[in-house]
Amino acid sequence: MKFVLSTSFSSVADLTALAPVADETGWDAMSFSDHVVNPETLSTPYPYTDDGSRRWEPFTDWPDPWVTIGALSTITTRLRFTNNIFVLPMRNPYLVAKAISTAAVISNNRVTPAFGVGWSKDEFELMQQDFHTRGKRTDEMLEIMRLLWTGEMVEYQGKHYQFAPMEMNPAPTAPIPLWVGGISDPAMKRAARLADGWVTDLQPSSEIIESIKRIKGWRADYGRADMPFEIMATPSDAWDPDGYKRLEDEGVTHILTMPWPFYHGESQELAHKIDGIRRFADDVIARCQ
Repeated sequence: MKFVLSTSFSSVADLTALAPVADETGWDAMSFSDHVVNPETLSTPYPYTDDGSRRWEPFTDWPDPWVTIGALSTITTRLRFTNNIFVLPMRNPYLVAKAISTAAVISNNRVTPAFGVGWSKDEFELMQQDFHTRGKRTDEMLEIMRLLWTGEMVEYQGKHYQFAPMEMNPAPTAPIPLWVGGISDPAMKRAARLADGWVTDLQPSSEIIESIKRIKGWRADYGRADMPFEIMATPSDAWDPDGYKRLEDEGVTHILTMPWPFYHGESQELAHKIDGIRRFADDVIARCQ
């Protein structure tokens, strides 16, 4: 089992201190959440809580993931970087492909982008992207980015995006694995059909395991059952090696977690975060290898 450090809601000022500690203590990767803005009032309710309230307070830091990853890759040596989740279709696909490929080159191929289609119509409107076609556009964007990352002269003709032959460089020197997040049927089918992995939400282990079984079935339908596939899970009811082992037996390859609340509650003190990263590595990661 591999472990991924969640940095959601952390001050951006803390990240340069946290990344080297995770790098040296056995964490596999560091993950970043994604919002461009945080509207005071939402026109669509937040979908991941029962009452539609957001999981964060106003004025929480939301650093740009790819600027952050490029910077942190220069002060780490083995730590990988991913997302939970990067909202792909509210962006221009060419700018996203450029940002990710540049981060891949700078980090020596230590990036695993994890994409979702998003839920905030407000942000889509601000970014001038169509909210209602976001799923179909995501399918095309995944194909486009893989083409552009070859560094070769490529072209594309889709319903939403078309371009004549062109190339994008610098190109990564190894394939960039793509994960897809989301707990709806379309999201999980997208992961099964087009991605190299799937990312859960904060869910009970039983729901995660049931989703994995469904994804395995769809992957078989798409003729992809024999291809490598990773799963990053955030279980709401597993916090120790035994709980993680049960998920690993069902196909989970990565656990996304924020360790300092286990030891220091909801503290935002940098010293508590560093201590939590180190203690979790000793208490859990070392026992799951």
